[in-house]
Amino acid sequence: MNAPVSFKPVTQPEDSTFNTADWLILSRHWYPVARSIDVADRPAQALLLDVKVVVYRTAAGLSVALDRCPHRGVPLSKGCVKGDHLVCAYHGLQFDAHGACKRIPAQPSLVPSERFRLHGLPSVERYGLVWTCLNPDGQSAIPPMPTWHDGTHQQVLPPSVDIHGSAGRQVEGFVDVAHFAFVHHEAFADPDNPVVPAYDTTVTDFGVRSDYVSNVSNLPKGLQHLAPPDFLWRRVYEVYPPFTAKLTVHFPDGGLLNILNCASPMTSRSTRLFVPITRNFDTTGPLEDVYAFNAQVFAEDKDLVETQWPQELPLDPMAEAHFAADRTSVAYRKLLKDMGLRFQRPPRALP
Repeated sequence: MNAPVSFKPVTQPEDSTFNTADWLILSRHWYPVARSIDVADRPAQALLLDVKVVVYRTAAGLSVALDRCPHRGVPLSKGCVKGDHLVCAYHGLQFDAHGACKRIPAQPSLVPSERFRLHGLPSVERYGLVWTCLNPDGQSAIPPMPTWHDGTHQQVLPPSVDIHGSAGRQVEGFVDVAHFAFVHHEAFADPDNPVVPAYDTTVTDFGVRSDYVSNVSNLPKGLQHLAPPDFLWRRVYEVYPPFTAKLTVHFPDGGLLNILNCASPMTSRSTRLFVPITRNFDTTGPLEDVYAFNAQVFAEDKDLVETQWPQELPLDPMAEAHFAADRTSVAYRKLLKDMGLRFQRPPRALP
């Protein structure tokens, strides 16, 4: 973890797509902004809650800061990392892991003042991802995934997926169990088996937990013969608001598949999805098949999330109709509303 020497609050951008109340609430939570392996010898830009940030690596680890040089406002992500410093592409100013400016090439004898310090953000590397928070309040935390550190489980981290849809809509789709037969019938579900058995949903100290048991296989279509006849598949969903959910699928012979669905809100209507996965079976098998299967499933979901209207997740319980199988999403919407979120678009500026 590389925490800045001094932390300054981040203000909402003037052209933000969030209303101010929602932005202030969401900015206090942690989100992933990059895969660790994607940040090597060059800085990477990410967008979080309409705020551009830069992620860079030095010998001290991974650091995150606002993506603008304090000298003339050029994005630092256009620069490079040289000699263990982040170097601005415009005038070559050099910054260390904590955001301090260490050298100004035009005036090499000058000791840069604090005015040249980057607006640094806290950063944590966890589950192969770089996490940050714009305005930490000490109350929010990164959701747990203990199996990532369990030596009996294989770690899998597919590439991120960009979605032209809101993070709330994406998370709700992830925990929805009634769409399998209609959306995922080519990947794993049976189009002739749409019935959703009753299941339990409970409010927890972290969010919502649902325990769903059905005969819908979680194996890819070409491998479903490997499961015992009449095997019942247990799926446990745990929702960590605002935009993370974990799915644990119980496979035959004690197999466990854990999927952490991390929807990072780039804007109010665009999302970058990160999905760390662990499994305690087939741990030596090729990862290409895992990547391909998950890419298919998320592509099938993405196609629908990007067409939903309104794009923001409605939190008024009367805004959309619900049936019994929606109990997880209804509870999720209530959690978000109880946090003070409204997901109403900011008013348009007068001409």
